Amino acid sequence: MNRRTTILSVLVLALAAFGAAAWFATRPAPVAQTAAVPPEQAEALLRPYSPILGPKEAPVTIVEFFDPACEACRAFHPIVKDIMAEHGEAVRVAIRYTPFHGDASEEAIRVLEAARMQGVFEPVLEVLLREQPRWASHGEPAPGLILEIAATAGLDPEEARTQMLAPDVVAILNQDRADVETVDIRGTPTFFVNGRPLEPFGEAALRALVAEEVAATGS
Repeated sequence: MNRRTTILSVLVLALAAFGAAAWFATRPAPVAQTAAVPPEQAEALLRPYSPILGPKEAPVTIVEFFDPACEACRAFHPIVKDIMAEHGEAVRVAIRYTPFHGDASEEAIRVLEAARMQGVFEPVLEVLLREQPRWASHGEPAPGLILEIAATAGLDPEEARTQMLAPDVVAILNQDRADVETVDIRGTPTFFVNGRPLEPFGEAALRALVAEEVAATGS
């Protein structure tokens, strides 16, 4: 083998190594092969009464264990909305209430349920998250503050005061608390996509898991 052939061989090997390195650096992150929750938890994962964002018949369901007073839930909300917009009719979000932040969380959940009764759930959800630092950052909110904020999104506060105490709202809170324990939720937000837990947690992982489930449905 002459000197020129040797040099060419070295260059070819170097280019091949560079190409392999570039592929590893730019390839999409793999989706964790997480299994669906076990049968004993499946019923507790999603209830027929849970609030739904997006198309009710969508083939892919993101279940979000959600606390309206949680800063991370507030940060992930626009991400979840963007994922829904990206996949159109294929994705919906089911909200499970997880009042980990005490009385403020529970009051906000009751307001959200009153808003659902009045047909203004999504606008009230948006304004409560946008104004979260006003009512959720420093202990208990001032009396009436959450209702006052919700009223700017179309909620009738007088009607809501009665609706917040309705037996159906109490039942939803109690059942969601029980399901949080059954599914062993430790923090918010916690996501499941078509029954599969999001592991590891993160925006990129959530986007990848949803995309995989959408592809699997042929949507």
